[in-house]
Amino acid sequence: MLHRLMSAHSMRLICGVLLGAAIACSGTAQADVLKPYKDRLFRYKKVSETLYNGDFIVVEYSKQRDLRDRDEVDERKVFGNYVSYKPKRGRGSAELQANGRTIQYMGTGKWKGGAKAIVIYIHGQGGNRFQGMNDVSFGGNFNRVQNLMVRNGGAYLTVDIKNFGKGGTADVAALIQHQKQLSPGAKVVVACGSMGGIICWNLVKSANYSRLVNGIMLLGSPKDPNFLSSGGLSRNVPIYMGQGTLDRVYNWESQANFFKQIKSRAPNYPIRFTLFDTGTHGTPIRMTDWRLVLNWMLG
Repeated sequence: MLHRLMSAHSMRLICGVLLGAAIACSGTAQADVLKPYKDRLFRYKKVSETLYNGDFIVVEYSKQRDLRDRDEVDERKVFGNYVSYKPKRGRGSAELQANGRTIQYMGTGKWKGGAKAIVIYIHGQGGNRFQGMNDVSFGGNFNRVQNLMVRNGGAYLTVDIKNFGKGGTADVAALIQHQKQLSPGAKVVVACGSMGGIICWNLVKSANYSRLVNGIMLLGSPKDPNFLSSGGLSRNVPIYMGQGTLDRVYNWESQANFFKQIKSRAPNYPIRFTLFDTGTHGTPIRMTDWRLVLNWMLG
């Protein structure tokens, strides 16, 4: 499958081969920021290929195991052992006045101040702030990130996006700035689903906005070639890209080739790509290991 993307030489770029270029081979291990939470249930069951010193991995996705055996009602309600409703105790809604608009958002954990880390989820087209707070959809993965933040002194927020251009980006930036006032020492990661990825790219392309974030997560999102000419490569904001091979909205090969472009221009740029073999458009939201990615970015 991957031979269309990588040369035979590239497919052998695993840790130990390019010793001089692989930070992962020689870097000092750091303590995890987020402690384990239901790792046995949510970890990747099988990594079938590892490229670029571990920055590009192929994860096996099984519709039977990862959807039908996981959901009590397929794609609507996960089995109870995957969730904990502890985050509901501190969950609430709020409004922020900024840019001449009312920004509606939700939060849980220390979203009113004192957070050690902050994760903000941006929905795609047709979504809303409630999507990322749904405990039982997408295999319980949104419930997991809520628990990871609540149990580790962090905050998790979702926000309504009215448009995916400059206005929506400015609204997200305003929300981040507001959160940074409440939690000055917190690192911020913005996770974007599908078309919401446009906003994630806009954040890291901007010299001003990129200073507000410590990482972006693109979950079944489009690439943005303008990133390469924006000066973003020099800012080193960590980027995670998750894609399914059967995604009919955004072709995985196009996204993976963009990852390859970034690595070609800046071999040490902090970017990681997870390809879910046989996964569809929503698979990265369901299957991405939040703890694995967030510990890399926040650490």
